Order: sequence, then structure tokens, then C-alpha cells
Amino acid sequence: MPFTNFGLHPDLLKGIRDLGFARPTPIQSEAIPPAMSGRDLLACAQTGSGKTVAFLLPTLHRVMSAPRRTTRVLVLTPTRELAAQVLEDFRALAKHTPVSGAAIYGGVSMGPQEQAFRRGADVIVATPGRLLDHLSRPYGKLDGVEYLVLDEADRMLDMGFLPDIKRILARIPRQRQTLFFSATMPAEIARLAGEMLKNPVTIALQRQSAPAAGITQAVYPAAQHLKATLLVELLKRGVMPQALVFTRTKHRANRLAEHLSRSGVSAERIHGNRSQGQRTQALAGFKSGRYTVLVATDIAARGIDIEALSHVINFDVPAAPDDYIHRVGRTGRAEMTGEAFTFVAPDEEADLRAIERAVRTTLPRVTVQGFDYRAAAPPLEVPHAQRIAEIRQRKAAERERSKAKAARRPPATSVPALSSSPGSASRGPAPSSPSARHARTRTSSSRARQSRSRYGTR
Repeated sequence: MPFTNFGLHPDLLKGIRDLGFARPTPIQSEAIPPAMSGRDLLACAQTGSGKTVAFLLPTLHRVMSAPRRTTRVLVLTPTRELAAQVLEDFRALAKHTPVSGAAIYGGVSMGPQEQAFRRGADVIVATPGRLLDHLSRPYGKLDGVEYLVLDEADRMLDMGFLPDIKRILARIPRQRQTLFFSATMPAEIARLAGEMLKNPVTIALQRQSAPAAGITQAVYPAAQHLKATLLVELLKRGVMPQALVFTRTKHRANRLAEHLSRSGVSAERIHGNRSQGQRTQALAGFKSGRYTVLVATDIAARGIDIEALSHVINFDVPAAPDDYIHRVGRTGRAEMTGEAFTFVAPDEEADLRAIERAVRTTLPRVTVQGFDYRAAAPPLEVPHAQRIAEIRQRKAAERERSKAKAARRPPATSVPALSSSPGSASRGPAPSSPSARHARTRTSSSRARQSRSRYGTR
């Protein structure tokens, strides 16, 4: 079925043609018709299957002829990166329309976001925390919302946003259309959907969690201390032109990015301790090809949409199968192909077996010919206890230096007290008041008159 069969506004069809979309994906074919008819929607489909377009097109179509100066569409996302990505997709689809939009998320100034509320942007894409910040202000009103979209709802629950979501629901009209999209459908999501949706159309294109069919998966066994060396080896052999690499912690992301840079690989990292400007710059540089590798924690697993990304690397095996699915779902998007490699150390085999049970397949093991699996290498990550000990040692050394510096400082020179006794040799000049200066002037004039009288001068 082509997009023209949905009855979309001609200006939206222009945006679709500009993007080069030839035909809708399965989730778009299933979701767009009931959404355009006003039905609530509960949709579960794979990461990278085109869910963003599936909810943007029908909501944009329905607000095309609406009065402006009020926000009618609210899209909630779990991460800043995903909010920015949804806004980017919105702008591409709405390029030929008068519909306006804005992204609301933390890490950046609230001023431009406040203006979006005041001017009544038609579409607001927001993370829950920053949205609540604005809703606590007098200008933060969403009384005109008619369409609510929860994107990546399962991830929002994983990140603990359920209380925030309920607070937001209390601030928007109860009479609305709600579109509920998720990559997985655990019991918590089903319960939340039951509370929010009214007689929804249910779409479950992917009942069992699994990566997209176009993703080739493989496992690379390697000791923990050799993983960084193995990654550099694969990159230098040209196995992958560009790779998104996921690590378990922010500290490991930093250390891996530094190791890659020292090895001559252009790399940047993105995680929760980086400022929004740094995260935006890193993602933009990766998309433009400036960086060969982007090292990320799971904060980016659902916020990165890179056209034709060829490789995703699980540098650390994720602890939960769903996290594995979302990570590898950054490649093979929109029915394209990609490869996902997972580096597995002996102590991670149990987590890998859980993933294989979830995806119902045994992932093939790959051994790199010519790579020295017995080589010695320093560990990538400094153990937490050692890091704490080093920090304490450094602070103790700083305190000792401060004490030594204070000991070398000469003692302060005391200023002698002023004496009022006559003839005191140590007495300095007394402070002068206006009356004292006037008295000295009169005395000096009197002495001058006596001197002139004594010598007969006038």
C-alpha cells in the first residue's frame, strides 16, 4: 500500500516524497489508518521499524487545519537524544506545512523552550522531567492537548518515569487520543496501557522480543583485558567502516574512547555525565563521519537514529535481553541491513545465554585469525575500590602540600602601636583631622608673623 492510500494531506505527501519514502513499513501500514480515524492505539514493534513516522503522520494530518496558538500534540520520550531525533523527523515531514514544533528537554536553556509554550507550538516533544519543570511555571499550560503520544514507553518505565508520567497526565485533558508505542510489552507496560487507553486498537507485530531480520549477529569471545585491543584490530582491518559501541559504565566509555584515540581511531563518547552540548556535538560528529566510533552507554540505545549505520558493538554484554535488542536495533533500521557484534568475556557467558534464550537462537562464535588471544594488556577499567583509593591519596597529598606551603610562608609583620606619650621615638605621624590641620595652619602663620616682627620685615 503506498502512502497516497492513507488520505494524508498533500503537503505531508510532499514531505514524504522529499525523504524518499517509497512505501510504508508494516507498523506504519497497521498504525496510520486507525490513528487517523481517532482511535487509541497500543503498538508493539521492533526498534527501528518506523514507529516515529507511524505516529507523526496521523497527528500532523489532524492538526493541519486547526487554529494555531495552542499546543495540540504532546509526545513524551525517555531521553534527550530521542526527543531531538523525533523533532528532526517532525521537521522533515512537516517541511511544507505551517505546523510548528519544539523539543523540551534538560541540559539546555529554558528560555527558548518557554517561548515555545508562550507562542503555542503545535507539537511539543518532551522528556518528562524538564516538561514538569515548565508545567510548574505560570506559562506552562497544556490545556489544549488533544493527542498524546508515549514513545518508547517501556524505556520510560525502566528509567523510573512512571510517577512523572502520571503527574503529566493530571495536567492535560482527559478527552484526548492516546497513541502508545513500545518496542517490548512487559506486564508493567500492559497495565499502564490499560489505565491510559480507551478501547484501543492493538498492534503486536513483534510478540517475542527479537532484533530486526536484517541484522546479522555474532559473538566474539575475548578476555576482558583484550576487548579494547580486539576492537582496534577489527577497525584497522576494515571490518567495519563506522561503529556505535556500547559499554556498561560511563567510566568504561571514557577509558575506551581514550584508548581508541591513542590508537589512532577517531572516537567520541556520549553518556549521562556529558553536558547536552557535548552529547549533541558527539552525535553530530558521528553522523557526519567525523568520528569513526561513538562510544555510548545505554542512555543512547533508544535515542540514536543514524541512517545506514553499519555496525553496533556490544563491548560489554548487557545484563538484560531487552537492552541487547534495543542496542542492536540502532542498525538494520527501516528494513535495511546491519551487523551487531558482541564481545563476550568468560564471566559474561551467563548473560549471553539469557539473551540467546530471549531471541531464540544460538549466536555464532567468531575467532579472529591472526589475533593474539594470549597477549598481555593492561585492564581498560580501573577497579572502583582502586579509583576511590587513588582519589583519597591525591586529596591527602594536596592537603600535605597546602600545609607545607603554609609552613614556608613568612610570619605576618606586626604594626607597632601608636604612643601618645611625648618624646616617643617610635611614634609615627598621627592621623590628621580637618580641625587639627586647621590648628597647625594657624600656629604656622603665627610663627611667621613673629619671625617677620623680630627681623623688622613686614
